[in-house]
This record gives sequence, C-alpha cells and structure tokens, in this order.
Amino acid sequence: MAMAGKAAGHGKIAILYRDKSIVAVNKPSGMAVHRCRGAARDERFLLQTTRDLIGQWVYPVHRLDRATSGVVVFALNPESARDLARQFARKKVVKMYLAVVRGYTPGQGIIDHPLTPDAYKKKKEQQPVQALTKYERLATGQLSFPVGPYQTGRYSLVKVFPVTGRMHQVRRHFKAISHPVIGDKIHGDR
Repeated sequence: MAMAGKAAGHGKIAILYRDKSIVAVNKPSGMAVHRCRGAARDERFLLQTTRDLIGQWVYPVHRLDRATSGVVVFALNPESARDLARQFARKKVVKMYLAVVRGYTPGQGIIDHPLTPDAYKKKKEQQPVQALTKYERLATGQLSFPVGPYQTGRYSLVKVFPVTGRMHQVRRHFKAISHPVIGDKIHGDR
C-alpha cells in the first residue's frame, strides 16, 4: 500500500490515503458526497471533485451528510466497491464521529430509538426501523451567555459510534434524547 508523504489538496479536498483499490479523502463541511435533491446545477460534489483530482473514476461506498466533515473512502474499481460494500454491510467498518451537543449527556450511553428510513418524507407514510447509536462523553463545557430560557449554555463533546446506518441517524438520535447537535439546522439546535 502506497501513501503519499503529504496530503494532496484540491481546494479544500485533501487525499489522505491511496492505493490500487481505494482512495480516502477529507470531505469538508458543506459539500455533498454526490448529487442529491435540491442541488444546484453548477454545484460541485466530492465524488466528481475526487475523480477530477486523481484522474480516474471513483465508486462511492458510503457517504457523510453535507454538513458533516470527515473521511470518505471511494473504491477505485468495481471489485473493490463490492468488497467494501460487503464490509460495511457486515459491520466490519467502525464509524466514529465527534459532535458537540446541547446539555450535559450521561457519561456514556446507547440510543435505541427506531427511525423512519427517509428523514425528508412524512413519518406517517413510513414504518420506523431499528436504529442504534452508542456514545461516550469526552468533555463538558459551559458558556456564560443565555441560551433560550437558560442563563448559560451547557455543552457536551461526544464520541459517537452509529451501529446502524440510518439517514441523519446521529442528529436524529441526539435530538430524540434532548441533546441536539449544535449547528444542525434541521434536527439540531437550529
């Protein structure tokens, strides 16, 4: 496996790792992984930007929400894409996120709260499915300015491990336990 000594950048995109089968890139917040509903015609996506950066076709095997920054892995051929998809399906890949949420969470926990598959469709049109998220609180903090009805703002930094992979799972789960993700305009603190 070959890895470049320095991350090669394309605007905000950095190649973190590349071998004959995969490429891992740093996705900035605000960029979608691939074309999605509501996208502008001239909008650039991580998939096409990565393809243009490395000069070859890439195959998506997972995604991160537009507002989320982090590592995205693309396969470089159909065989690698199938192998990676199987690894994700068999839970061989550990996904970990860091989030700042409102309030002081318990030290650790498991959020076992069914979610509808599509966060954009009406709930009554869908059957909720199992969704499971584990988390660990890393730190807490308090800011001395009013937030809503409270005189101060309390926050927790959490390390999050989604066990299942539902749409907007982390954001929806923390909203469900009254610790919305800071900065999330849809499911968070607005």
